[in-house]
Amino acid sequence: MRSGIASATAATFAANRAQGAVRFGVHLADGVTRRGDLHESGSLRVRFPSPEDDGLSAMFVNTAGGIAGGDRFDIAIAAGEGCRLTLTTAAAEKVYRAPAAAAGLNIALKVAAGAHLGWLPQETILFDRARIHRSFDIDLAERASLLLCEIVVFGRAAMGETMRHGEFVDRWRLRRGSRLVFAETVRLDSEIGEKLARRAVAAGATAIGTTLIVPGDEALVERIREASDSFGGEVGLSAWNGFAMARFCAQDAARLRADMMTVLGRASAVPLPRLWLS
Repeated sequence: MRSGIASATAATFAANRAQGAVRFGVHLADGVTRRGDLHESGSLRVRFPSPEDDGLSAMFVNTAGGIAGGDRFDIAIAAGEGCRLTLTTAAAEKVYRAPAAAAGLNIALKVAAGAHLGWLPQETILFDRARIHRSFDIDLAERASLLLCEIVVFGRAAMGETMRHGEFVDRWRLRRGSRLVFAETVRLDSEIGEKLARRAVAAGATAIGTTLIVPGDEALVERIREASDSFGGEVGLSAWNGFAMARFCAQDAARLRADMMTVLGRASAVPLPRLWLS
């Protein structure tokens, strides 16, 4: 009897999981970036809020209102030669408590020669006992450029909530000219709050972030370091394999966001999405 109830509960849970996908490409037409065919499904949508001189901005909207256990979202974006595309989100993404399967978020970005892609979403907020597996697969041509950032917040400080337990798996793979130049998988699970409290991990910080800049070199790193006196949290900078990376760790999301905006402003002349400034 119990096994039958458990099976029925599992089946109901699986049937009510959100799924969403967005896939589109952009191309250059008369010197202006234009959208090609667009595929949307499930609860994931993308909107193009305003025209620009020669580039294009896109904003993702999750009509499910957040991400729960067992949900799956897939994003595939291709920027053609010479295009300029900036991607962001309408709001911070919330990842809710997952009693069973982890949520999945898979992102594939392809950028052709002479094109620039900015992946600049707002924060991802993990509630206590949230579980999510996220994957980035990035394919850049040799002469392509990329500005990518991600902020992850553990718990909701405004609600007095800390993240004690959960699972966060973050897999990044970056290829440039078909050559793998960066590979990393971060895994935090089980007693996440206890691990973040350790001095060698985050010393009690509740927000972490990463910015990836391609191309990037030591000269860029030094230009960013000139602003180090203004940082409110910890910011680590390095450059290798033709790209630069900034790592962030802060006691709260607002402080980390301010540090990231400083880094992004020095890393690129491309303006931040308007939603970042509101």
